[in-house]
Amino acid sequence: MGSYVPTAHSIRRELLRHANPVKAKLLAGFFKTGKGQYGEGDSFLGIMVPTQRRIAHRFKRIQLKEIGRLLKEPIHECRFTALEILVDRFEEALKNDNKILCDGIIDFYLSHTKYINNWDLVDASAPYILGAYLAEFKKSPAILYKLAHSDNLWERRIAIVSTFYFIARDDFRKSIKITKIILQDEHDLIHKAAGWMLREVGKRDKKVLIGFLQKYAMVMPRTMLRYAIEKFDTRQRQKYLNMAKI
Repeated sequence: MGSYVPTAHSIRRELLRHANPVKAKLLAGFFKTGKGQYGEGDSFLGIMVPTQRRIAHRFKRIQLKEIGRLLKEPIHECRFTALEILVDRFEEALKNDNKILCDGIIDFYLSHTKYINNWDLVDASAPYILGAYLAEFKKSPAILYKLAHSDNLWERRIAIVSTFYFIARDDFRKSIKITKIILQDEHDLIHKAAGWMLREVGKRDKKVLIGFLQKYAMVMPRTMLRYAIEKFDTRQRQKYLNMAKI
């Protein structure tokens, strides 16, 4: 008897078993699903992340085409679980030095960015798939710069958040360059992501962050700046806030 191979349908069914309507309503508000908001139309089951991760691990042998089907589901938790499986699959391929499989996962990831359409979906996948791939295989970061110029909000967030993998390895150049590209971005979610990455740079090398702030604090969006200087003492924070545009 052959081993069981899960499908998108079986994972969706399992997720539905854990649905919580009360939490679903709270999550719909938290992820801004109202008309005109960034998550407009997204639908939630109300499942917490640890439960989704357990389900992802249980069904991790799902085929790539089935992950694609799961990513196209309107239910947010289906897409999150699909990406958790993809991260797990990529990390396993990387550990086994299976470059062909890693290449395939990257091609798949980049061809499905339209479904990676909320900040948690980006943040849970971009550093650990795209960032890891570019760093570990010493690939050109050109794709990050291309995504940073995208008209798609989530592709721009993928670009900057992917650099977290580099930051963790003391390579700050990609983060700094992409932050310059998106410095005048109009969306708050990009300001927050860039400020977060700058803060992570500062945790590892404060001089690099201060050098950036000395040049750009006066033109940075307020939210980006606040996120970047969050770990500074009160006096330092006020110094850079005073430099910033009102």
